[in-house]
Amino acid sequence: MNLQDKIYVAGHRGMVGSAIVRRLESLGYSNIVYKTSSELDLKNQYDVEQFLQYEQPAYVFIAAAKVGGIVANNIYRAEFIYENLMIQNNLIHAAHKFGVKKLLFLGSSCIYPKNAPQPLKEEYLLTGELEQTNEPYAIAKIAGIKMCESYFKQYNSDFISVMPTNLYGLNDNYDLEKSHVLPALIRKFHLGKSLLENNWVEIKKDLDKNPIEGINGENSAIEISNILSKYGIQIINDEVSITLWGSGKVYREFLHVNDMAEACVYTMTNVNSEKLYNELNQTHINIGTGEDLTILELAEVVKNLVKYNGKIIWDSSKPDGTYKKQLDVNLIRQLGWKHKINLTDGIEMVYKQYLNEN
Repeated sequence: MNLQDKIYVAGHRGMVGSAIVRRLESLGYSNIVYKTSSELDLKNQYDVEQFLQYEQPAYVFIAAAKVGGIVANNIYRAEFIYENLMIQNNLIHAAHKFGVKKLLFLGSSCIYPKNAPQPLKEEYLLTGELEQTNEPYAIAKIAGIKMCESYFKQYNSDFISVMPTNLYGLNDNYDLEKSHVLPALIRKFHLGKSLLENNWVEIKKDLDKNPIEGINGENSAIEISNILSKYGIQIINDEVSITLWGSGKVYREFLHVNDMAEACVYTMTNVNSEKLYNELNQTHINIGTGEDLTILELAEVVKNLVKYNGKIIWDSSKPDGTYKKQLDVNLIRQLGWKHKINLTDGIEMVYKQYLNEN
């Protein structure tokens, strides 16, 4: 990519898309275009084609997607498969139709079979049954990978895919029902700490920034406490406890979104379809740290950084999801990229950002 090339970042206001924009701008790329979801409905084929035909970007990053944690994936199954398929189908096909020079599609580590060997190698794709809780989302992402591969094989389109591990960072989603595990832990422990300290100014400040249905500025402390208890944040007889889903014994890997953005731009500028599909004989590239920890260990890290001193209760009646999803990152390292931000430093940075945003 040249610094003057027009680049379209789909999903520029999301966690990943905004990080890609920040990375591009830091490197001197100045011709970046994007539209908000209210300005351009990526689920609408006609609108997407009109936009790409008019803008004629040379490069496209597809970071737009409907995303969420285990609860949201399990509840909103139809929306997850429909919306993600529509977004990526429209963008990938229109990119081919209007001569986009290169496209990078972002998937998710949930594409791999539930019982695949660990760590997860790129070649394990489509070798077994998927985890049921996020199967619709995974199927959509697999379709995106195969679209990129198919457009290269039929039309020689330079479309490639990368598969990030679990991401966290600036502009994450802190909705207590729809967020991923790490932002959910940060917010739950922050609210739990505020309850312990009887700090209702901080609690209301948090709820103003990240509203919860049924709570507004007129609610009493008792009413707010009752609603928070529905999300596992409870205060009983002056004792605060946080209830978390599952056993805490499953393993997860986490990558700071700034590292992810750096990897995306690196891959876009250093790896083409010919190399990926023919030389390396792969359909996509894993991006992660290659290191994981249990959710129980993660909870302890977050608890200590937030300085929450209450109880943690694990609700093992709720699903854990896949036992382990550690990515094999040998390929991306062979290609010359490695993450820079370790997990503890990254979470500390994110919590400070969360406090500043509230």
